[in-house]
Amino acid sequence: MRPGPAQAQDKASVTIQARPAVNFPLFVPRSRSRSIASRAAALFCAALLASVSMLPVQARTTVDVAPHRATYKLRLDHARLQSGISDVEGQMSFSWNDACDGWTIDQRFQVRFSYLEGEDVNLVTNYATWEAKDGSAYRFNVRKLVNGEVDEELSGGATLDQTGGGTVTYDKPEAQSIDLKPGTMFPTAHTLRVLRQAGTADNLFSVPVFDGAEAEGASPVNTIVGKLRSPAATKVKDADLLAARAWQVSLAFFPVNPGEALPDYETSMVLQENGVVRSMLVDYGDFRVSMELETLEKAMKPPC
Repeated sequence: MRPGPAQAQDKASVTIQARPAVNFPLFVPRSRSRSIASRAAALFCAALLASVSMLPVQARTTVDVAPHRATYKLRLDHARLQSGISDVEGQMSFSWNDACDGWTIDQRFQVRFSYLEGEDVNLVTNYATWEAKDGSAYRFNVRKLVNGEVDEELSGGATLDQTGGGTVTYDKPEAQSIDLKPGTMFPTAHTLRVLRQAGTADNLFSVPVFDGAEAEGASPVNTIVGKLRSPAATKVKDADLLAARAWQVSLAFFPVNPGEALPDYETSMVLQENGVVRSMLVDYGDFRVSMELETLEKAMKPPC
């Protein structure tokens, strides 16, 4: 069995980081050590497909994204005794902006892990990206701190050709290039594909997604777009942003290395057709972390 991320000898590796991909742009937390997945990928897909209720309509050709700024409250949803975790709390700030020639994402995680042995680990992750609107180019800058000290920095850029294959070039932590296999997508492109297919019979797909959050290649991501959700009741500054239709979306993130049958972690979220994520639950197998929307406001569109 793979060790859980919260085992005492590896607490510093429980680094929650922003993953824009998943893009909604997704800000999915991830552990560097491999967590014990709650179930095999096949069971994961079967259980979700059983709850899917979709209307067989044509996929959208365009998606009207609403640039916005939001904050989310993070808390421990559930933890098994073997996780060693007694509590998780924190906040994530998230900004999705239109840069005319592309989309920019800025995220900041501040999370505190409390352990049954009585000690705490404080994690801070800053994540900034730019992605071309045609999905062909991507730049990223990531900085991770553990208990106030820099744990890791990553930066670089990537490009894709017409087949979806391409190359990522890292400047940090060291200069290197990695090939991206055909079919790879960057985070926002993946999110837009999810939104185009929401409400259609074509509600299940799997593609490699590269986000720059780790010094490795693209991670295989299984996506299932589920049923429509009821309107949001959250009170925020720009409440009209919550009037858009929303779907239940589930993703399973698999290791880059082939041969792994279990996902590193799974997420379930409520995603609106304007790109706003209302809530998210991240399941690492031994513990789950929830993210609930606290504040939401519009971001200005530039005069392109």
